[in-house]
Amino acid sequence: MKKVFAFLLLLPGASFFVQAQTNVAKTTIIVNNSSDIERVGEVLSISWAAIITKYPGIDTANFKVLDAATKKEIPFQLEHKGEAAVQNLLVQLSIKAKQNTKLLIVAGKPSTVIKKTYGRYVPERYDDFAWENDKVANRMYGKALENRNDNAFGIDIWVKRTNKLVINDWYKTGDYHKDHGDGMDYYSVGLTLGAGDIAPYINDSVYYSKNYHNWKVLDNGPLRTSFQLGYDEWDVAGKPVKVVKTISLDAGSHFNRIQADYSYSDAALPVVIGIVKRAEPGVILMDEQQGIMGYWEPEYGVDGTTGVATIIPGGKVKMNTDKVHLLTHTLVKKEPIVYYSGSAWSKGKEITTEKEWFKYLNDFKQKLNQPLKVNVL
Repeated sequence: MKKVFAFLLLLPGASFFVQAQTNVAKTTIIVNNSSDIERVGEVLSISWAAIITKYPGIDTANFKVLDAATKKEIPFQLEHKGEAAVQNLLVQLSIKAKQNTKLLIVAGKPSTVIKKTYGRYVPERYDDFAWENDKVANRMYGKALENRNDNAFGIDIWVKRTNKLVINDWYKTGDYHKDHGDGMDYYSVGLTLGAGDIAPYINDSVYYSKNYHNWKVLDNGPLRTSFQLGYDEWDVAGKPVKVVKTISLDAGSHFNRIQADYSYSDAALPVVIGIVKRAEPGVILMDEQQGIMGYWEPEYGVDGTTGVATIIPGGKVKMNTDKVHLLTHTLVKKEPIVYYSGSAWSKGKEITTEKEWFKYLNDFKQKLNQPLKVNVL
């Protein structure tokens, strides 16, 4: 048998024969888009356990994901969620509305996937934690900033108009308050919830924690970056509360997924998700039924306009404004709360008006309501 195979390798077309063998599908995955919206560059999570059931001998370093129709490679990432074992296969793909697509898992060396998400602890800048993708960038403030006059609480936005990752370059130069062509930091947070942070809310007061005191990176690209931020216990109306926030950002998305795990003694904890409000008039969207709170800020001179939003998947919440924030009110009942916070920039060449921003929010909510369906065969 070995001699016959060696002879075949010497024949014309033998390389095609070998290539054909490597492209034999070990597993087929059908992805269905039941929504009326085309899914462009969406990151999809597929259970690794389901894949192993169909392909028990899979080598994590030696497989490719192909589009069955075009035979082109689909970018993927093995998601660990902070564990040693693989938890999910992440793929980035586009599917037209009301259509299916078929993916194949085959043996073979995959092409290198361009890194589109990244995050890290930044000890050189007062314990910042910064993260980004090919659309947006954010940061949270750490322990070293707490005793300074320039301390801040909530989520910060760094606006971008480049697909490349910029965090390391910007921190290296320290010159990120001026736009040199890639974007900048002009968003003002201060002692507020900033761009969609969460906090307990009792008797018309926001109970801010101190800044995060510990961190853990769970996954770091190329298609999804996720991490945890831990906050020390603090007093909320006379009772102790703790929280751990798990934040993830996918390639191609303007939205972070945020999961807040609160520890507290009561049956329910009132909380708010807030967006800092500017003194000048902006455009506000408050859709309590859909859980969408959108804000198109007033123009910031020559630096353009920032769009900010938060979305709660379940919807049907109370919203209002006070002197400082746009607020979404909800209750945490012994289970983690999950919501989304996002941003856009008028100079980012993609979402340039409040109409486009609010459409993006409604489309994003529809995608949450009608997630892509996966069948591993």
